[in-house]
Amino acid sequence: MNKLLNNFMQDMDTDDTFNKARIRALLSKLGSIITKRKDDLIPFSYAYSMLKPSSEAYRGIKHVPLSHIVGSEGRYKDFNRVFLPRGTYLRERWERINKAYKVQIELPPVRLYEIGGVYFVRDGNHRISVALSRGVEFIDAEVTSLETEIKLDKDMSKEDLKHIVIGLEKKKFYKETKLKKLKRNAEIDFTAPGRYDELLDHIQVHKYFINMDKQEEIPYAEAVVSWYDNVYQPIVRIIEEENILSKFPERTSADLYIWMVRYWDGLKRKYGQDYPSEKAVKRYSQKYGKSVFEKIKNKFTKVKNIFRR
Repeated sequence: MNKLLNNFMQDMDTDDTFNKARIRALLSKLGSIITKRKDDLIPFSYAYSMLKPSSEAYRGIKHVPLSHIVGSEGRYKDFNRVFLPRGTYLRERWERINKAYKVQIELPPVRLYEIGGVYFVRDGNHRISVALSRGVEFIDAEVTSLETEIKLDKDMSKEDLKHIVIGLEKKKFYKETKLKKLKRNAEIDFTAPGRYDELLDHIQVHKYFINMDKQEEIPYAEAVVSWYDNVYQPIVRIIEEENILSKFPERTSADLYIWMVRYWDGLKRKYGQDYPSEKAVKRYSQKYGKSVFEKIKNKFTKVKNIFRR
């Protein structure tokens, strides 16, 4: 930290504007640690993988509010959430663009992706950084829109985006399965997206095996209830009775159900289809779960190794 501040002071004679922006970025980082407020831009690849846009369309040149730009395609580590520069290696290009602003040289439009009402930078991160540092509110941008049904907020973080997507997936799952109507107290929560679709696959597979012994195909609702009562609940019950969740902090019983079913399938392929679920759950816990003491010990070891280098 002292070395970084000394570098700031040594550079003060070259360009005060860039140095001020760097110091503000440092203070913002320190503030985010204290307040636990996210200070990072959202990687475009992360948003794309979460939202899975259905199509894209070129929108031409738009007058875009800078406050609605929340992430970047390739430079999300170089700038903070309000595009303050995080490294001195950004200085040369940043100062060149700043001088162009001073003498009112017209710069080309930046290139942005728009998705859910917010924007991600394809090209022009430095121009956006300089514009924001000079108090500019709008910028000309060449915009390509990506289609999604999810409305995003300009103040959201990566975690916020994840929770929005999980919430939508949960809503769709309950609508398709009608599980809440069929089992009033059913509550299935995940900490990562994509897992409700996996449950739908589980239900379809369960329905297939039930139908093998019947002349007429059973109703989907009957398969949902049977899956919940005879597959999902027994595994969750073992997880709770064995206190396995304590070995997987910040995860839910549903998360563990997904992981353990995958693990159980592997064991059944290896040892036969009659391999018991209870044994699979306990085996998974012993292999991958860690006690609180073990987690603290591992963190302490990592810290010790850092000081030994």
